[in-house]
Amino acid sequence: MKILWATDIHLNLADSQTLDDFCYRITSIKPDAVLIGGDIADSTSLITTLLALEAKIQCPIYFVLGNHDYYHSSISAIRKQVGDVTDSTTYLKYLGNTGVVKLTATTCLIGHDSWSDGRCGDYCKSNVMLNDYKLINDFNSLDKQARLIKLHELGDEAATFFRQQLTQALPNFQHIIILTHVPPFPEACWHEGDLSNDDFLPHFCCKATGEVFVELMSQYPEKNLTVLCGHTHSGGVAQILPNLVVRTGRAVYGQPNIQDPIFIKE
Repeated sequence: MKILWATDIHLNLADSQTLDDFCYRITSIKPDAVLIGGDIADSTSLITTLLALEAKIQCPIYFVLGNHDYYHSSISAIRKQVGDVTDSTTYLKYLGNTGVVKLTATTCLIGHDSWSDGRCGDYCKSNVMLNDYKLINDFNSLDKQARLIKLHELGDEAATFFRQQLTQALPNFQHIIILTHVPPFPEACWHEGDLSNDDFLPHFCCKATGEVFVELMSQYPEKNLTVLCGHTHSGGVAQILPNLVVRTGRAVYGQPNIQDPIFIKE
């Protein structure tokens, strides 16, 4: 089984020719499925972009959403819109709504948007002010302390989701692939070839999900977990446990990119 993975494609910043070229590169490889790890567009063009990808690629597209996908709207509103659309399409599969997806007899796929939860690095001393906090309705009226509470809430939501899904999947599959947007460990928060510092880590890492992954994979040392994430726009690999690896996808604004193909034995 051949799977292609892309993340942080930001197609709202690309023209129609760039979109066509991106889809042509995908279809020319003839994948069995495509994974998209969030930051697909922004809320004003997300649905039309997803439908365009489906029409041009014509194979299962499993995706999660990233922070940019919620710009100029709210998290709940966009998740509802995406859920309503994917319910009526053939190939679009929003992983936050699908549960555990069986890919082969031994491999499954789980996905959730996740969110930076403010628990890594030094949130109190950080002066980083992401556009998220200005352009997403859930944040734009919050002060710094209220924002941290919201970040904790979103990180815990993702951790709870992954705990439930992994608990279901681990007894039944040898290999689990997780697709998410936000790196779950500081060791996976690559930026321009280096790891993010304490100023940026609170906004680019979800500690709560990482703790769930370590806890559960330590209980199943004979199983393997591969996490595919993005958000930082720099590529890298972090081996967290012998059976837990995180791959962070590289990305450039306006230049949607395909990561290395993933091959799974049937």
